Amino acid sequence: MGYDEQEYSNAFDLKIWKKILPYLKPYRKTVVMVCALNLFCALVDILLPLFQRYAIDHFIEARTINGLPLFALVYAVTITLQTVSVILFTRGSMRIDMHLGRDLKRACFVHLQTLSFSYYNVTPVGYILTRVMSDTNRISDLVAWNVFDMLWASVYVLGVFGAMLVLNVRLALIVILVVPAIVLLTWYFQNRILYWNRLVRKTNSRITGAFNEGIMGAKTSKTLVIEEKNDRDFTGITREMKVSSIRAARLGAVYISLALLLSSVATALVLDRGGNLVLQNAMLLGTLSAFTAYAVGIFEPIQHLAGNFSELISVQTNIERVTGLLDQKPEIVESPQVTEKYGDLFHPRTENWEPIEGNIEFRDVSFRYPDGNEDVLSHFSLTIPAGTTVAIVGETGAGKSTLVNLACRFFEPTAGKILIDGRDYRERSQLWLHSNIGYVLQSPHLFSGTVRENIRYGRLDATDEEVLRAAEAVSADKVVEKLEDGFDSVVGEGGDRLSTGEKQMISFARAVLADPAIFVLDEATSSIDTRTEQLIQAAISHLLQGRTSFVIAHRLSTIRHADMILVVKDGKIIERGRHEELLRMKGYYHTLYSRQFAEESAMGLLKAE
Repeated sequence: MGYDEQEYSNAFDLKIWKKILPYLKPYRKTVVMVCALNLFCALVDILLPLFQRYAIDHFIEARTINGLPLFALVYAVTITLQTVSVILFTRGSMRIDMHLGRDLKRACFVHLQTLSFSYYNVTPVGYILTRVMSDTNRISDLVAWNVFDMLWASVYVLGVFGAMLVLNVRLALIVILVVPAIVLLTWYFQNRILYWNRLVRKTNSRITGAFNEGIMGAKTSKTLVIEEKNDRDFTGITREMKVSSIRAARLGAVYISLALLLSSVATALVLDRGGNLVLQNAMLLGTLSAFTAYAVGIFEPIQHLAGNFSELISVQTNIERVTGLLDQKPEIVESPQVTEKYGDLFHPRTENWEPIEGNIEFRDVSFRYPDGNEDVLSHFSLTIPAGTTVAIVGETGAGKSTLVNLACRFFEPTAGKILIDGRDYRERSQLWLHSNIGYVLQSPHLFSGTVRENIRYGRLDATDEEVLRAAEAVSADKVVEKLEDGFDSVVGEGGDRLSTGEKQMISFARAVLADPAIFVLDEATSSIDTRTEQLIQAAISHLLQGRTSFVIAHRLSTIRHADMILVVKDGKIIERGRHEELLRMKGYYHTLYSRQFAEESAMGLLKAE
């Protein structure tokens, strides 16, 4: 099961929230400052009704203004300090919000680059985008604002309760009795709110995925005329989002409304009882005024606490999802000794990298995909001398890529060893091996930028002259000449401004620039027209000389001169040998070749007619 299929069912859990603390550590001074400012603001808010009490009892009731200037000065200074504190608090919270969001996004992005290919095989792009963008934003917003708001509200509520107990114990007890009721409400509603908010976040991921798929497959949708079906499917997902969001909002509204009702009842009781005490001269008017201000003012922070706690429960889902991504372990992990010597993905120690010749040996290798139930290779052995061209053929879905994925260490053997130049490749780093592999896919991917920049990805320190020579080596320069700005032409997102064949030619040039010891061509010429293929076939033959190469072939006519041909069927290698040897065997390869030769001959006759 992929991570994206996980269901989260934990109630509110501080252990989950503790996982955010390492990302706040670099800003601990700002966090301490914001907490101190919140505490100061809460203390001022607690003192303000006491200022009001003093003014009523000493100036209004006494009908005098003696001492008023000093009182006004102290009050003005207090309000000014609180205003400055609010400004500084806002700046600090904004800094935490922006930096925490940035750091979480970067941590996710960096971690995604360390995960193995198997993770991307089972995880939709939309789900990943939701975690990196939407979830991290919600987490940073809540931590920077709601958590500190809860700190202010908690201190204020406790301080007000203390002040009310000092002013009048009986009236304070009326208000205090509301708190257990709100606690019970919170306990009752928290799991229900959490469940529906989790469903909202999960559905939002599906919507993001549908957006991504719809945009990426827009041309296919139009050619197949399935806009109505897409709209129907998308409407279904958004309807689920609507239902889940309404249920979550409805529960939250009921929760807050009940808390408000309880607070209003308590306020009414305080006014009734306190008013009688004033009429009976058992309480000063200033004290009743301050107490009423506390009774009315305390319920808004309590509602803030209830609402923020509800939001806290909701955002826990986002933390679970983001930390779930960050906790995801790659299938292939380097040993500490390998990392110590060769470095990691982001800190390679290239000075310790040995040169690679390209000898590859499969020694009693068995392999089963992580989500598979049976071996696709069993006790397989094969020796490939450096400079050998190995072609892998078979029908679509036969498992032709398995051998290449193992040789490139995109997956590791379940049992047995794969040796590069006589050493188990697990004794060296993945980056060392991958830096020596040129991989050209059937569906090439180009990055946003210019043609020159995309070719230079093969070797980032390459000069313009080296980029040009790499393009010339595979005739990609002829493609570039037709573009308006030549090598400075922008290819668009994913290279969508170029044809598939043009993208393929540029990906060939990129692989050539890397000057790898091992080449992998994954049906790399199947997306190129016959004329273009003829242009680069000779160049490829020249480039593969002296390099170990794997050619996953669609057209068998292109691999007749391979040093070794492996025939794959149902995930098993059933035949091996050179082209002539396999034809003489009159086995499965002979059948494939004869069928394809007949099809190509028939197509040639049709074109001639």
